[in-house]
Amino acid sequence: MPPVKIEHADVVLVQRHSNTTVTDKIAGVVLWSPTPKQWFVIIAIAFMVLQLLPFSLGNLVVQGIGLWGINSPVGWGFDIINFVWWIGIGHAGTLISAVLLLFRQEWRMAIARFAEAMTIFAVMCAGLYPVFHTGRPWLAYWLLPYPNTMALWPQPRSPLVWDVFAVSTYATVSILFWYVGLIPDLATMRDRAKGFGKYIYGFLALGWRGSAKHWHRYETASLLLAGLSTPLVLSVHSIVSFDFATGLIPGWHTTVFPPYFVAGAVFAGFAMVLTLAIPVRKWYGLEDFITDRHLENMAKVMFATGMIVCYGYFLEVFMAWYSGNEYEWAMLMNRVKGPYAAMYWALWICNGLSIQILWFKWARRSTTVLFIVSQFVSVGMWLERFVIIPMSIHRDFIPASWGMYYPTVFDWGTFIGSMGFFTFLMFLFIRGLPMISMFEIRTLVKRPAEANH
Repeated sequence: MPPVKIEHADVVLVQRHSNTTVTDKIAGVVLWSPTPKQWFVIIAIAFMVLQLLPFSLGNLVVQGIGLWGINSPVGWGFDIINFVWWIGIGHAGTLISAVLLLFRQEWRMAIARFAEAMTIFAVMCAGLYPVFHTGRPWLAYWLLPYPNTMALWPQPRSPLVWDVFAVSTYATVSILFWYVGLIPDLATMRDRAKGFGKYIYGFLALGWRGSAKHWHRYETASLLLAGLSTPLVLSVHSIVSFDFATGLIPGWHTTVFPPYFVAGAVFAGFAMVLTLAIPVRKWYGLEDFITDRHLENMAKVMFATGMIVCYGYFLEVFMAWYSGNEYEWAMLMNRVKGPYAAMYWALWICNGLSIQILWFKWARRSTTVLFIVSQFVSVGMWLERFVIIPMSIHRDFIPASWGMYYPTVFDWGTFIGSMGFFTFLMFLFIRGLPMISMFEIRTLVKRPAEANH
């Protein structure tokens, strides 16, 4: 009987690797493999771009938020646009690490650690914007309900307070889930590292010895944190969408925003995971672990959520017409043929048209196609936030309140600097910690006979 060709990614893994080779390959990226030249180039560029962030925010603190392009009527500009954009990028990590874990999806194992780190760094970038948007970042602690003599409790009807609780909870649970998942691998790194690194990994491993009691507590903690993280996928960006949906501004006051924002967040998050994972797996030779099957599954999720987002766009157009509200219709016409119309149509091209190629399997398995589509999606999701925020408020109910929004060099400096900050942290993570979960991948190695059967 001729041999049967099996293309399942797990079978490829178990046929080519043993427990030892899995550990050697993934740990070697950090401990002994030569660092690719591309890593040094990107980390250097990211560090230089990062310098825009302290420069822009330092000037902002000294001179005030008048340095930004916000005005009357556009009181929310790049600060809130980028806040929502960064929060959305972080959602893929929570979905991959928590939701897919509860559903026992094994393909998440190769990309979960990477996506979890991306979540944490994206939330860090997002948290910068509301703090500085207040104009007095040194008083940001006033947003926390701490006991004080003057009884200055936060205003619970303020969207800013909602964001503080949502983002802080999201960041805390994400960091805990990421770190708990790292502990078994940190112990492996401790046992293989030499010199001072052995003590660092040993301290972070918290005395892990791999006993049955340790594994039992680890699995219990992982499931509990996954159960806490799963509702956060739906709640955090829903709360962010309430910042807009609770207002009376045409284009904002709609009940479709919570599911629409959540789908858009997962859409943008998976695009960013693909943007980072595709080059990294090539540079470090990780094609056996982050396989074409993983890329195809991520492309499917990105395509499905992208179609939900497109449905939201069509629903906005339909409801503006069906409602008979002249202000809603005027808002839509302003988007279609107003001064920012080019950005509205670019949004449709990036988020609606570019993903249609993912109907085809060859496109979902092509790294070049996926990388290009991911860039379109990342740009498109940023344009979506621009369309929702400045384009909805730059023309108020009366023409006397109309105005244009033009971002300044400090707006761009803060945004580009935050991208440098995110990239710098991601590549430090790649160089300092195992980017793929070694102990989870090893669970796929012990079943070659079962997989071939």
